[in-house]
Amino acid sequence: MIDLEVRTYRSDELLPREEQLAWRIAEIAADPVAVDDDVTEMIINRVIDNASVAVASLGRAPVVAARGQAQVHPYSPGSTVFGVAGRYSPEWAAYANGVAVRELDYHDTFLAAEYSHPGDNIPPILAVAQHAGRDGAALVRGIATGYEVQVDLVKAISLHKHKIDHVAHLGPSAAAGIGTLLGLDPTVIYQAIGQALHTTTATRQSRKGEISTWKASAPAFAGKMAVEAVDRAIRGQTSPSPIWEGEDGVIAWLLDGPEGRYTVPLPGPGESKRAILDSYTKEHSAEYQAQALIDLGRRLGTEHPELRDPAAVESILIATSHHTHYVIGSGANDPQKYDPTASRETLDHSIPYIFTVALQDGAWHHVDSYAPERAQRPDTVELWRKVTTVEDPEWTRRYHSIDIAEKAFGGRVEITLADGSRIVEEIAVADAHPLGARPFGRDDYVQKFRTLAYGVLSAAEVDRFLDLAVRLPELTPGELGELNPIADRVPEAPKGLF
Repeated sequence: MIDLEVRTYRSDELLPREEQLAWRIAEIAADPVAVDDDVTEMIINRVIDNASVAVASLGRAPVVAARGQAQVHPYSPGSTVFGVAGRYSPEWAAYANGVAVRELDYHDTFLAAEYSHPGDNIPPILAVAQHAGRDGAALVRGIATGYEVQVDLVKAISLHKHKIDHVAHLGPSAAAGIGTLLGLDPTVIYQAIGQALHTTTATRQSRKGEISTWKASAPAFAGKMAVEAVDRAIRGQTSPSPIWEGEDGVIAWLLDGPEGRYTVPLPGPGESKRAILDSYTKEHSAEYQAQALIDLGRRLGTEHPELRDPAAVESILIATSHHTHYVIGSGANDPQKYDPTASRETLDHSIPYIFTVALQDGAWHHVDSYAPERAQRPDTVELWRKVTTVEDPEWTRRYHSIDIAEKAFGGRVEITLADGSRIVEEIAVADAHPLGARPFGRDDYVQKFRTLAYGVLSAAEVDRFLDLAVRLPELTPGELGELNPIADRVPEAPKGLF
């Protein structure tokens, strides 16, 4: 890897294009290096993973609305939309599929200086691959780039510190991945990256307070913007530059300002793109920082059933990382995180709620655990309001560690019972994490798809999709155009402007 030093430059300072971050990313995207076999296998896993969570969300309102927007934009050759037949304009297909993938907050994650769901790269890259008639091997190369660029940016540049939403790293990564897919010249990819970043910076209010349906739409919108940015760049249109380093650029006014310095790790020429292997998927439908604590809650409730009774518990304190405490914990100071009438989007960002339900039920379900009747159960509400979080510097340090062996996303749970006794347990990583008790493998990804597709897809359709997915690098353009699970039925979309 090559460490690229990135900072703001005054307008009277010369920063050659070849030294700009956007150009270096464009060179990586244009590098024809082969994709390693283990990376290819993980890309297949994540294509299956994305389809799993998308299929499970086909009936949810944000997905129905997004699908409706795509369906009024039919196009030939076009791209497919999850759950339905037909071909649609690629940017709208990317958007609809992006919403479906993100809606349940149930696909892969990478956490470092910033947060990310790098599987969000797949919908826009796949949409363009289908529209442009590319084969499975080209799609694999494009996805490898998308993951590489987003993960590398996430390792180096914090957005949330400045209340900028994490999808600002996704626009450039998806544009780069599309550039690889299409075999574009670096000069074109460079312009697309700049346009994609410029149009996808927004505040984090979408993930604060009463979280709205836009939470799932924000990354999908970034993917849509990436598709449009590539289209404009191919047509010869240019973008603001230097987009990151300029005097009025992203770093100067949205991030750390003129004094900000970043070291971005990037593959060197001819170096494999392996960043997807640093990411991890979810066994449970909830914010990633909740994964390990769900596993611990399930275990504690099973081993100590008395903890399920709020009368037996004085308090539950979760000592955890800065992010977990301030984003999904009591440190967010969001009263909605303790509100039994809060939206699903809010509850899946409330570790006090999530831990309570996992503790009481000894299980976690992507629908049942969020149902209003479950959230409003009196004994749950009573116990839930006894759960608080606190930042522990050691868990924060481990969260940010670049050493995969010590990087952790869990915490320590201290339960004080009504009789004065205490139970203290901790967990570093989720059971499904590569270093966890039960790391996810191909069979787990396939089973996740079969489980979430049950009752939505026919058995024959499940088998048809999986047969294509596991052969991804070998698929012809025609076969890749069929890489779309079609449901027996989907809800009709509400009418909108179009």
